[in-house]
Amino acid sequence: MLERLRASGRKPSLPSNLKEKEKVVEAKEGEGDDDVFDLLIIGGGATGAGVAVDAASRGLKVALVERDDFSSGTSSKSTKLVHGGVRYLQKAVFELDLQQYNLVREALHERKIFLQTAPYLSAMLPIMLPIYKYWQVPYYLAGCKLYDILAGKENMESSYVMSKGKALEAFPMLKGKGLVGAVVYYDGQHNDSRMNVALVMTAVKHGATVANYVEVTELCKDPTTGKLVGAKVRDTLPTSNKKRGNEKEFEVRARGVINATGPFADSILTLDNPTHAPIVQPSSGVHITLPGYYSPRTMGLLDPATSDGRVIFFLPWQGNTIAGTTDSPSKVEREPRASEEDIRWLLEEVRSYLASDIKVRRGDVLSAWSGLRPLVRDPSSAEGKGTAGLVRSHLTHLSPSGLLTIAGGKWTTYRKMAEETVDEAVKVFGLERKVKTKGCVTDNVRLVGSDGWSRNMFIGLIQTYGLETDVARHLSDNYGDRAWTVCSLAEPTGETWPLHGKRLVPQYPFIDAEVTYAIKHEYAQTATDVLARRTRLSFLNTRAALDALPTVIAIMSKELGWTKKEEKRQIRETIRYLVGSMGLQLRGYGGEEKEGKQEEEKRMKEVEWEVVRRAGEVRREREPESGLGVLGYLSGGLVALGSLFTPSFWRSSLSSSSPSSSLSATYSPQQQQNEIRLHGRARFQPSEISALRHAFSEYADSETHRVSSKEIVRIVKGPEMKGYGYGEVTEGDLEYVLEEMRISRENSVQEQEGGVDFEEFIEICGNLKDVGVTPSTVLSKERKRIPVEKSGGGV
Repeated sequence: MLERLRASGRKPSLPSNLKEKEKVVEAKEGEGDDDVFDLLIIGGGATGAGVAVDAASRGLKVALVERDDFSSGTSSKSTKLVHGGVRYLQKAVFELDLQQYNLVREALHERKIFLQTAPYLSAMLPIMLPIYKYWQVPYYLAGCKLYDILAGKENMESSYVMSKGKALEAFPMLKGKGLVGAVVYYDGQHNDSRMNVALVMTAVKHGATVANYVEVTELCKDPTTGKLVGAKVRDTLPTSNKKRGNEKEFEVRARGVINATGPFADSILTLDNPTHAPIVQPSSGVHITLPGYYSPRTMGLLDPATSDGRVIFFLPWQGNTIAGTTDSPSKVEREPRASEEDIRWLLEEVRSYLASDIKVRRGDVLSAWSGLRPLVRDPSSAEGKGTAGLVRSHLTHLSPSGLLTIAGGKWTTYRKMAEETVDEAVKVFGLERKVKTKGCVTDNVRLVGSDGWSRNMFIGLIQTYGLETDVARHLSDNYGDRAWTVCSLAEPTGETWPLHGKRLVPQYPFIDAEVTYAIKHEYAQTATDVLARRTRLSFLNTRAALDALPTVIAIMSKELGWTKKEEKRQIRETIRYLVGSMGLQLRGYGGEEKEGKQEEEKRMKEVEWEVVRRAGEVRREREPESGLGVLGYLSGGLVALGSLFTPSFWRSSLSSSSPSSSLSATYSPQQQQNEIRLHGRARFQPSEISALRHAFSEYADSETHRVSSKEIVRIVKGPEMKGYGYGEVTEGDLEYVLEEMRISRENSVQEQEGGVDFEEFIEICGNLKDVGVTPSTVLSKERKRIPVEKSGGGV
């Protein structure tokens, strides 16, 4: 991706011959312009990624650069809701504010599209408003019904009233004293940073060029017209981090430049015009994560009137509970920190709504973070009114030089914001002839991972790879149909069950294959990228993230070729992130701030050395000197496996430059038969995926990494697959499986593209085992006669 960006800035050299020069000038948009992007988008958060998807899906040539990681700012630190905004509706009614009213209507419309385009990452969530005064019942019910009416045909479910008993049954943690009932309404919930990554990958799928850790240092202008023609950028990662090239600074040429940097919009506007007036007024929103036992798994809670008039949500998310948010003026900074005052205020509000026998403790705060909302400044508002009265709407602004800025808004309306921005860009940058669609099409563009996903897909993952149920659900709900690729990278556990999926930490369903997948397929460059924005572990539990850090470092170091120095830098930066941005307390809970910066630095240094030590242990466990590991022995005389496997076989993937060329693991036929008896719940034995991968690589095209479906029977009946149960597979079995999978062996799309890839090959092999293989444990087909006297009677 970086090479594509660099190519756009390499202007073709003019020939010395005058006539040849004239030919180049006459060509106008010759070969040199082939590398010029139609749009350069600055910012890889929700807005920037949304603009990239919209523009790329219209056929424009798009480049996107992000100074840090995708969604590293506000887009990963939201309340995780996809909502119209009941609070904004209340303001619209009582203040007769048409702007607030239109914002709610627009958001409710976008909410429906949001849930349709990314169904695996978003879902409906009922939210309860507990009521402690009888007159509030009709008041809140009327408000929720109006919310339903505004949604119209795009409404999720109708709001309703619950009695006190039903409310306590649905939310048993709720304070029962004085409770008269509750009103329940519906909104959406999503996984924000994974949604952001899905947007980025969807833009790439449509042809966009994207790069994280690339910072814009200067906006380039045509000296004759003063209009923008691109930007100078700098690769911010050290060369040792990955083979990103030696050219650290270079120019990216584009016909139009879009500023989509959220709360940092003013910094890019300053590059364009140092005297510009700020247009963004940031607001800090603090959230805390609590254990899952603080709320039911399927019901959220809204406190519409806190002690100081603010609104907070209390929501189940990823197995834990999040509470937030605050709303206070803030300064713009890259890593805002949740203050102890805000954390304790949230705990007090939570305590006021929960039963008295639940002790709400500071020690239950698993993480705490602050996100900056990019609120659009209202020039007519009084300075002392704060940010609560500001509308979460958005605006587009075109500077005289041609810098198009999109600012404000919220996650729910990202798609509409992108549509308006690209509409304006096409018009002002003269891109009408380059657009290949009639307007915006993103309301029908399903994000990467959606097409092959279903709510029951996790069952297939369990049956195919032998995963634990919660791990399979997690992979299905966070990767969609890409979960199959994640599983193809999973390492055998060496246990009787589960067969695949080694957890990063015991208490959460994140597995080590996700780290490899994030590196190979999701642009993860640092350990923080993985822990915070690919797996969300740092948001769920900072101490668990710290425990997982050695494993993450070991895997990433192997994949990216880090030096020891770079490993230590990654560890140090990740610990600083967990402490500074996620609320990790190294001194234990309740530690006094008087210990100061020096004591904190000393403690961080101790933790850093401990993580370095543990990362070395993990590396030695994963890559012993012999290159092999022992699965172990099962006692009791049933079977002795004593089988060997290659711990790192899963690191090779279809996207790698060269498939694995050797299979280190060898299983005897007797061991394989034993595995069949032990692991009948899964389609494949622990060693079988590795064997299939190696057999596949022997026949796969070196460029496309595909094999013809006509070769599949020969592959599975080859010598390497002996003992795995494919000996009786026939061409007829294959024809049946391919027909069921809607794959034709003649003139199919797969054959035109060069055959089937490894994921499709694995699915075909699994289906062959289902329809054409007789397990060795099946008894004689002769029907057994049960004596009448032992059958319970009957004739």
